[in-house]
Order: sequence, then structure tokens, then C-alpha cells
Amino acid sequence: MELFHLIKCGIKFIFDSKYRFVYLSGKGVYNKIADDEYLKKKFYAKMGYKLDLSNPKTFNEKMQWLKLYDRNLDYVKMVDKYEVKEYVASVIGKKYIIPTIAYWDNIDDIDWNSLPNKFVLKVTHDSGGIIICKDKNCFDINKAVHILKKSIKRDYYMLHREWPYKNVPRRVIAEKYMSEKNSDNLTDYKFMCFNGICKCIFTCTDRYSKDGLKVTFYDTKWNILPFERHYKSRKEPEKKPDRLDEMIRLAEILSKDIPFVRVDFYLINNEIFFGEMTFYPGSGFEEFTPFKWDEILGSWISLPKINL
Repeated sequence: MELFHLIKCGIKFIFDSKYRFVYLSGKGVYNKIADDEYLKKKFYAKMGYKLDLSNPKTFNEKMQWLKLYDRNLDYVKMVDKYEVKEYVASVIGKKYIIPTIAYWDNIDDIDWNSLPNKFVLKVTHDSGGIIICKDKNCFDINKAVHILKKSIKRDYYMLHREWPYKNVPRRVIAEKYMSEKNSDNLTDYKFMCFNGICKCIFTCTDRYSKDGLKVTFYDTKWNILPFERHYKSRKEPEKKPDRLDEMIRLAEILSKDIPFVRVDFYLINNEIFFGEMTFYPGSGFEEFTPFKWDEILGSWISLPKINL
């Protein structure tokens, strides 16, 4: 089966120029291409239609425009998984912050013995790559070090040209392990905010189920919205979170004066905790079904006026 998959991918690489560009871009072949040219090529390869930077209309097009032209330097600390905690605490309060146990500039400096029995590790400049330890007695440190070293080397900016990540210091942080009283599964609520107004929310569930990840969009009254983005959605809505209105209020405070940002919160034992701020969900390369919702969400973004 694995050999068949490799042969299939090889044939696709030879005959499919879009697939070939995406694959080679992931290997750094096009790192020297200017950001605008790179994004045009990758957008067409991923989305199937040409990126119009002079008159962007869809949500995904406007994500690329914002990467290139909305260069607010405050975004750098907002995507830094260490620095953002201090920023968010200064805006909405320290009680919403998941405690940091320690941080290190060098992976080899991690003091494993000083860490509690349960903890979470992540690098500050990357997306994903989270390591969760629920019991140090069966925790594979060598595997964790391998993952961290791979993550800390990754140039997340160069992959999708998300410029705020370019100058984030590459560090490792350890956080307190957070869980519900009767479950290890946490739902994070992702608030899509347009110029300081939350227009919709989505959740990621069933990540490890047989049918795979479900991404379900809701309006602010917790009604399922009639579209999907790259992933299938749930057929039935989840339980409306008890403190939904408060999370919306906090997301709107944090997103004030920003053309678009996604603000994530966890609701753990009915307490709200900040997750992260994301300026380019899916890096602006995830399709909407039906397509008109790409245009609808795009219409919600008012691009700032700049001198091009």
C-alpha cells in the first residue's frame, strides 16, 4: 500500500504542476522568490483560481493581501506564544492566561526533572507541534526532544509568508497541563473577528475519530452556518458554551482595530482561558463549500488604506 502511494504521488508530481509547486515549496525550493510572486503561485496551486491583489474579494484572497500589506509590528508579539500572554493579560486580565512553568532559549537547557508530572511543551514561533505529557513516568523525552528540534528549526514564515512569524524569538515554553474534571478532551472556541466585531465562531472536534477532524462554523447565537471550510462539519451542533457571550466580548476587545484576527479561548471547568491569536487561518489556502461563503466572509473584511 505504501509503495502504491509513493508511485501515485510520483506520477502526480510529474504531471500536476500545481501539486509539484506545493510539494517543492514545502522543501524550500522557492524560498528566494519575492513574497507577492510566491503567494500568487501558491494561491493558484492550492485554490485553483488566480489571486487578485489589486481588487481582492474573497476571504482567502484578502488573507494574502493582509500578509503583504498589513504590517503592524504589534502582530509579532501577538503570534509569539510566550510574549502574547503578557500582552493579553495587560488587555483583559491575568486570570485568563494559562500559567507558564518555564521557558528556554535552547532545547538542551530544558530541566526535565524540574517539570511537574503533567505539562505541555510548545515552541514560540511555530504552528502546531504541541507536546503533551500526562504522566512523566511513561514520557519519552528523546522523542520529545526530536520533535522540538524539528519544530524549532522550521521557518514558518517562509512556508506561507506569514510575516509576523519571521522575527519571533525561537524558544520552548512549558505550560501547565489543563483538563476538564471528567475528561482530557478540551474544546477550543475560535472567534473570527472583523475590525473588532465577532461575526462567526468555529470549533475543531473529533480530531482522532474514525471519520476524522470536524470543523463546524456557528453564528454568534450558536446556530450552525451552512458552509464548510476544507474539513467536514458536524451534522448536529455541540452544546452551546455557558460563557459564550463573555468569550465573544473578550475576543472583540482583543481584536479592536485589527482588520481580521481569530481569537481562541478554552472553556475549562467553566473558566475561560486564552489560547492564541491567528491572523491567517489555514494561511488563506482552505476552500469554502459552497464557494459563495469565501466571498461572504471576504466582504466582512475592510482592508486598511495603504500606499502601494
